[in-house]
Amino acid sequence: MKIVTRTVAIQNLKKYIGKDLMKLAVDFGITTYETGKQNKGCKGLILERLAGLQNNVSKAPNGLSYELKSVSFYYVKGKLVPKETMAITMINPEELKKHSFFESHCWAKLKSIVFCAVMWHGKNSGEAEILKVTSLDFAENDDLIKEIKADYDFIRAKLIKEGFNKLTGKDGKWIQARTKGTGGINPRTGERRPITRAFYARKGLVSRIFEISN
Repeated sequence: MKIVTRTVAIQNLKKYIGKDLMKLAVDFGITTYETGKQNKGCKGLILERLAGLQNNVSKAPNGLSYELKSVSFYYVKGKLVPKETMAITMINPEELKKHSFFESHCWAKLKSIVFCAVMWHGKNSGEAEILKVTSLDFAENDDLIKEIKADYDFIRAKLIKEGFNKLTGKDGKWIQARTKGTGGINPRTGERRPITRAFYARKGLVSRIFEISN
């Protein structure tokens, strides 16, 4: 079985910069629309194929694994900016209490992500070109990483001191602990759904990652 490392995956993906994912989906037989709406998972499936990950290909094991993330960009006043924040990983309160930043799942996920900037032309658009491909290949003493660590440390300290329910998406310059999932009251049971949170990269961090890669 062929192993596709992160470096090889990035090299493979960069060959398709400027290409339209929706058109490439046809070549791979990937469904882009279901019942009139865009299949939300189609971009991820297409990127996996372009990276070289197929049925007989495996990601590199034992700490060398990675995750492909597509991030939508669009023009605001003539400048390309991220359309939305990006989920990093779910927050497990007990793990967050126990683990410092460089021991955390958050850091492990961040440094393993292959970021793929994709052009957004509107809801259910039939176009989506790849703009850029990069990764967070920084040393642990890099200034940006230090600031991300400071966000994590603040959120962790708040959890320990005040509890999980006191976390808010307002905290953090680069990453935030936002609610994830439906939440609210379950109409069938009348009971409140459990609150779940995840670490998200703010739009500013997504922009910064792609700026540094230039």
